[in-house]
Amino acid sequence: MKSTVRVAPLYGVMLVCASLFGAGAERGALRVGAARVDVTPAANPAYPPSGKYDHERLYIRAIVLDNGITRAALIGADAGGLGEEIYADASKQIAEELKCPLENIIMSATHSHSAVPAGPASVGPPPPQPTAPVVAAMMDAVRQAKGKLQPAQMGFGTGFSYLNVNRDVVSDETHLWTQAANLNAASDKTVAVVTFTTPTGDPIAVYMNYAMHPINGYLAGITSADFPGAACRYVEKAFDDKAVVVFTQGASGDQNPLLLRPATNALASKSGVKITGYDLVRESVEAPLRDGKVPHKQLDPKVADNLERWMESEGQLLGEEVIRVMTNTKKMSANVPIWGAQTMLTCPGRTRTNSGREGQPGTYKDGDPVNIRLGTVGIGDTALTTVDAEIYTLIWQRMKKLSPISNTVMVTLANGRANSGYIPNDAAFGANTFQVLGSRLQPGCAEQGIANGLAGLVTQYEAR
Repeated sequence: MKSTVRVAPLYGVMLVCASLFGAGAERGALRVGAARVDVTPAANPAYPPSGKYDHERLYIRAIVLDNGITRAALIGADAGGLGEEIYADASKQIAEELKCPLENIIMSATHSHSAVPAGPASVGPPPPQPTAPVVAAMMDAVRQAKGKLQPAQMGFGTGFSYLNVNRDVVSDETHLWTQAANLNAASDKTVAVVTFTTPTGDPIAVYMNYAMHPINGYLAGITSADFPGAACRYVEKAFDDKAVVVFTQGASGDQNPLLLRPATNALASKSGVKITGYDLVRESVEAPLRDGKVPHKQLDPKVADNLERWMESEGQLLGEEVIRVMTNTKKMSANVPIWGAQTMLTCPGRTRTNSGREGQPGTYKDGDPVNIRLGTVGIGDTALTTVDAEIYTLIWQRMKKLSPISNTVMVTLANGRANSGYIPNDAAFGANTFQVLGSRLQPGCAEQGIANGLAGLVTQYEAR
């Protein structure tokens, strides 16, 4: 049974469906269990795994929470994305398994662009994964985590990592918008870490959040969880695999790795462009492969190994910051409320009527409305907010200022996949980047709707 409250944002229509479990959220003694299930797909025969690097294995990880009153599940998948079919099927089964409201579940993808290998004939992003095996692996992880429930406490902390950078910039050469490092544009360096430990301080699980696209292995042909997978395994191994670490994407719609030379060298190796030792312009070496204008050449083994070592290095750097935050997280709570709610934001849509990746203006006609699923899972003094799309940094920063809870996190690519494409902030619609040109949203709705909608859900939790 659910209560429905109508909210009137400036633009769009929003319906908030808050479970009655949240209306009177009570504190209870926290128990936590966690598990990891290997879901590494069959490798591309042209690029078999080396076996040397942790990011070569892909996992679905689950953290199950129980406070004696209700339960929640935090699930992360080394995948490019988790579609609506996966969310609809898995969330229903998980809710039944845990006897908890569906709103208490967060399932998100790390967004690795090499989770499914891109073969020599690939000209675009990897295809979506089939529903049944992904859902089965999620259920396996959730059941294992449920079976490991034990008394626990939780704490929240933040750190910083300077691995990311805003990726939208006007080219010095063409004077057109392109994808490259923009050191002067918005980029959130925050690493948010929720730590779950035993009463004596031994780690059980970690839920981490950082905003950076895992595109290092895109079109290289290798199977990889990229830096998120490397970071998770680095922290897990630091604690002798007694803890499970879930990586979640922050507002990374306009965020790339700052250092992409190993990745662009791999693309150059496959497209036949000369590797000079200096940084290469990513679009120049990616576009011919992505658009099918040149055949995929064999990736040079030395270039491939350097790429894989770099992904591992990024993971180690991020993992060390996570461990530093864990070490300095002293305020722990063992008696916590658990609460979840979701909202659906509807914004005016558009359909593009011309083509071209970026640089030139797009032309549009009115399209069908776009639905964006928002959510919040509150645990103790922490609010985990969710968006089922890739959003720009400034939307997150606007929402964070509105949130009444300082320990607020934004998890993107969570609980399904909106058909919006990227969600830029309103001011970014003036930039002819590929994200803006491909967005199905009209400007003037999503930024305010997401910020207000999520802040409203956090306010409900804070006022419980």
